[in-house]
Amino acid sequence: MSYVDEVYERVVAQNPGESEFHQAVKEVLDSLKLVIDANEEKYRKMALLERLTEPERVISFRVPWVDDNGQVQVNKGYRVQFNSAIGPYKGGLRLHPSVNQGILKFLGFEQVFKNSLTGLPIGGGKGGCNFDPKGKSDREVMAFCQSFMTELYKYIGADQDVPAGDIGVGGREIGFMYGQYKRLTGLYEGVLTGKGLTYGGSLARTQATGYGLVYIVDEMLKKNGKELSGKTVVISGSGNVAIYAAEKAQQLGAKVVALSDSNGYVYDKDGIKLDIVKDIKEVRRGRIKEYADQVPGAVYTEGKGIWTISCDIALPCATQNELNLDDAKILKANGCFAVAEGANMPSTREATDFFLENHMLFMPGKAANAGGVATSALEMTQNSQRLSWSFEEVDNKLHDIMVNIFAKADDAAKRYGVPGNYVAGANIAGFEKVVDAMMAQGIV
Repeated sequence: MSYVDEVYERVVAQNPGESEFHQAVKEVLDSLKLVIDANEEKYRKMALLERLTEPERVISFRVPWVDDNGQVQVNKGYRVQFNSAIGPYKGGLRLHPSVNQGILKFLGFEQVFKNSLTGLPIGGGKGGCNFDPKGKSDREVMAFCQSFMTELYKYIGADQDVPAGDIGVGGREIGFMYGQYKRLTGLYEGVLTGKGLTYGGSLARTQATGYGLVYIVDEMLKKNGKELSGKTVVISGSGNVAIYAAEKAQQLGAKVVALSDSNGYVYDKDGIKLDIVKDIKEVRRGRIKEYADQVPGAVYTEGKGIWTISCDIALPCATQNELNLDDAKILKANGCFAVAEGANMPSTREATDFFLENHMLFMPGKAANAGGVATSALEMTQNSQRLSWSFEEVDNKLHDIMVNIFAKADDAAKRYGVPGNYVAGANIAGFEKVVDAMMAQGIV
């Protein structure tokens, strides 16, 4: 049995029931097999893959808080500190009923490679809680966030672990958490990113993941003799990533015709009107179906099915495993030639394999959605220097980072004989930097 297979079996045996984590590890290890087989004796002796697939630390804790009826509620919080070989742990906090240890380990593992690809000195981590902020009052969200941070603050710091936002964690939640961290520690430091602009936040952070996604898509298309302008785009989700991916795609001349949320999807053949979407989602915290009520000709459909809409480019920006093999086949049959992941692992393994086997342009999430964490790291830099850069400065740095990520993935794929396979390329490029640092630092 190969070293890769041995380690994967070990991961499955030691982490029962954590299917998303198993999936992420297998996808990465399979695409790294070319590199690992060439260095198997050295890596095996150093137990390199065993260390790479085991988090340095997993913290689990209860989060008690009082709702508006005076009832005490208890949720379960986590922080997975996966790998700090190249810098302090960096990764978001997710508030959603689906959060569990396995999902956060998958996200933290992916974050290690994603952060490495940015070229910035940040390690990988992830955290969150099974708390659902939807339908909660501001006071309830504040009570939860303060309780959550009362435990989490013991394990984070500007040079140790710097969390950010993720699903369910926006500016409101980051503000409440930061206020509690400052109150508990007496420190005014860059310990959380995604902060408000009045207390250390960075311009362009809100737009970063969505903008970065489109920047790398634009680069991928250019290097393959195509262009974004004039193309039809379908985007799943209608949160932060989806909205700003749509905004940048429209700015670069594409037509975005569909968005979705967990209830259903909306199709507008004339192109999505983002001012209306922003009002629904960012101001009123409403549902995407309200778009069809406001825009004549727009059609809302309950449930899944957004990938049945004909498009040139598909950008899954909602959640993990939302795009399966059947969806991939429909996209291909309808003329889609490029897919890039704005969410973390939104395509199933079968869908990913289908895209690659059919020579569709496919950019995996660890590369395509790295713009968010890259700009978080730029926020950390500004905090450390007590500076605030302009929107244009941050946006230009983001653009350069995404272009460089494409170049790294493209180069690694070519070096190992799989040109155009950006899944392998991204994994190899991210892996090489982390492994070099791990080898240099000894058995830790």
